[in-house]
Amino acid sequence: MGYVDFILNLACLLLWLNWRALRFDPIGKRKPATLLGTLRRVEPPRLRHWHLLAAIGGLLLVRAGFYWQIGLVSKPVWAGTLDLGITAPSFLSNSFGRMCLFSTLSFGLTLAVFYLWLLLLSLLAGPEPVHGLVRMQLGALDRRPRWVKLLLPLIGTALLWWFASWVLEWDGIIPGPISIAHRVAQSLLIGLGSYLIWKYVIGVLLALHLLNSYVYFGRHPFWNYVNATARTLLEPLRRVPLRAGRVDFAPIVGIAVVFLAAGLAERGLLFIYERLSF
Repeated sequence: MGYVDFILNLACLLLWLNWRALRFDPIGKRKPATLLGTLRRVEPPRLRHWHLLAAIGGLLLVRAGFYWQIGLVSKPVWAGTLDLGITAPSFLSNSFGRMCLFSTLSFGLTLAVFYLWLLLLSLLAGPEPVHGLVRMQLGALDRRPRWVKLLLPLIGTALLWWFASWVLEWDGIIPGPISIAHRVAQSLLIGLGSYLIWKYVIGVLLALHLLNSYVYFGRHPFWNYVNATARTLLEPLRRVPLRAGRVDFAPIVGIAVVFLAAGLAERGLLFIYERLSF
């Protein structure tokens, strides 16, 4: 079921990205501000913004019903989980309302992870035109100061968990009652854990940079973007002698350092989380 949940979340994410991209369709604009804007479609576009949002809502609702039906016939009752790093709330599928909550939160988690990755790419500020895709999704947030974008994962994730924990506690998904101090500490820990999501993007960028260092893939803008962002990530290791002849070990060391640091940080956050009193 985990693969089914992942695929459906990915489908909803693609619908969301298409919904965001419709705002930047130069041919679909009403006012021809540029020469491209004077072009007209042969047929009027049938796809509207609300169609995509309705498709996302319908898909989430159908998924909730599907999980609910599985819960009615499976023994033991299947439970969906939300992997938040240091905690993973479980949702028993014997209630349609609970499955609607799980379906919505599962997609919300996927969307949050995706935008956390975009936020890191915004901080790295790679070259155009690839960075334009990041800007298109983040909108005005891409133009905010670096310190705002650095603090946003902590503050945003902590606030989201703060509000979600009330609903989860009310539905009996997480233990209760819990004190306000515990809720604040829990929210901050989960907010800090959100930074660990960045390790995957960093690992992929450094791995692609290493691959492109030895295999020539042409002068495509994508590879220019990968190399530029990877060099930014490797800047702290610039003074360390990691080159032996023509072999540069910096990307490999960078990947190892990032995943080791993320693993230690996750263990530390989990240690603190488990010792919070309820």
